[in-house]
Amino acid sequence: MAEVKSDIEIARAASMKPITEIGGRLDISSDNLIPFGHTKAKVSLDYINSLKDKDDGKLILVTAINPTPAGEGKTTTTVGLGDGLNRIGKKAAICLREPSLGPCFGMKGGAAGGGYAQVVPMEDINLHFTGDFHAITSAHNLLSAMIDNHIYWGNGQDIDQRRVTWRRVLDMNDRALRQIVCSLGGVANGFPREAGFDITVASEIMAILCLASDLDDLQKRLGDIIIGYRRDRTAVYCRDIKADGAMTVLLKEALQPNLVQTLENNPAFIHGGPFANIAHGCNSVIATKAALKLADYVVTEAGFGADLGAEKFFNIKCRKAGLQPKAVVIVATIRALKMNGGVKREDLGAENVEALKKGCVNLGRHIENIKKFGVPAVVAINHFITDTDAEVAAVQEYVETQGSEAILCQHWEKGSDGTIDLANRVVEIVDSDMAQFAPLYSDDMPLFEKIKTVATMIYRADDVAADTKIRNQLKDWEEAGYGNLPVCMAKTQYSFSTDPNLRGAPTGHTVPVREVRLSAGAGFIVAITGEIMTMPGLPRVPSAEAIRLNEEGLIEGLF
Repeated sequence: MAEVKSDIEIARAASMKPITEIGGRLDISSDNLIPFGHTKAKVSLDYINSLKDKDDGKLILVTAINPTPAGEGKTTTTVGLGDGLNRIGKKAAICLREPSLGPCFGMKGGAAGGGYAQVVPMEDINLHFTGDFHAITSAHNLLSAMIDNHIYWGNGQDIDQRRVTWRRVLDMNDRALRQIVCSLGGVANGFPREAGFDITVASEIMAILCLASDLDDLQKRLGDIIIGYRRDRTAVYCRDIKADGAMTVLLKEALQPNLVQTLENNPAFIHGGPFANIAHGCNSVIATKAALKLADYVVTEAGFGADLGAEKFFNIKCRKAGLQPKAVVIVATIRALKMNGGVKREDLGAENVEALKKGCVNLGRHIENIKKFGVPAVVAINHFITDTDAEVAAVQEYVETQGSEAILCQHWEKGSDGTIDLANRVVEIVDSDMAQFAPLYSDDMPLFEKIKTVATMIYRADDVAADTKIRNQLKDWEEAGYGNLPVCMAKTQYSFSTDPNLRGAPTGHTVPVREVRLSAGAGFIVAITGEIMTMPGLPRVPSAEAIRLNEEGLIEGLF
């Protein structure tokens, strides 16, 4: 049996083309690219603004079943489909999120695809890339510093130190920083107070950058951030302490989308990366809209399973940006479906059609949910070498009973050769213009009813539990003019319920809302359910232990 190369070995052997040549495939001249070396570049905002009168291409969303340790391969399938579309002669681009350093050195690994369906340069993309995350971290912490400085020098806005809501961020998993006490050490260091750190991808600034339409919109959104409250409970905004201008300066370059390439030298925009279970989990609006002006077909992804990623893509991103998706690809693996059917991880390599059929209910529910948004869906079976013909046939038969179809995809092993069937079918669906997209709820629905709509229609909960304090907070925000905002549900990615151990398609559960937060700059209300960490910790054996430089100075251990 031939040796299976690691993702990083495959990526290192790639024959990359100059980024100017990749830009040329989308008719972007070298004058409109800001190169970062030879293989990655930013696209200038001035050039993107010049495209506004061009017709849009057609938007395709790639989502997935609920994630399991067995893996689903959503990013890999997004890359594979983009390559497949180009392979059959279509002008296609892909849009992805940027990876966070926290998961890279923690447990999840990188987010550049895998096998022969990757974006490159893989090491750069998974590490510092073009510095966007560092810029977001710096802008966020500049605001933190200015809040404490404002309080130190007389507190002209009368900020109640007990009600400062703005935390600090770091793009690393560090549980020790979740809760801290800052400004210790005497009078010269300010007024001691309790604070904490979130991971950068959970920052409201990350969400703002990914939803902003241009620099002016970016600064307005930054100014709208609520940093805390006065003693009379009125909100204090970022613009009140005059931080929004300097923050915009720090983010000026970061707002420009990044252009790279796939292993098959097809164009890929990678820009932004908000958490999918605390924020909206999609790449930037600017990158998606630019790609739609430059390509005939655009393939993008949304984080985690369709109950989180696709729901937020439709209800938040598409609503805010005026996007009209034409098709959805739901990624599933035989292994993950068997795990949903109760098979232990160590037994996933053995054929088990009965457990597979039992686990297919998770896939079926996602298919039903996507249809509620009026967008046609097709299933991509991300192939593993342990999959048997009987198991593949069982999934295809099940999906057919759900009014859809499942197509076997072998892009990890074969690149675009393995997604030709999927690409052809997606083009048929998209070009037939079957989609009649509409968000799940209207802008004017009360905030609590929006939360309940998502919980009952997408999670299939019987009810939502929220105490009087939370319901009153939502009503206060409605009276303050925020009632038209969409809701961003913070929930475990592993289950339709708030219990990560409930696999399959659970029913009869209640969604407990333990906290709500107003992200006034990003433009949504966050409803926190269950135990959601905004600063993850490292696992017992973090990936960082295996990452090193070899004797040739090359990076080993990234995946």
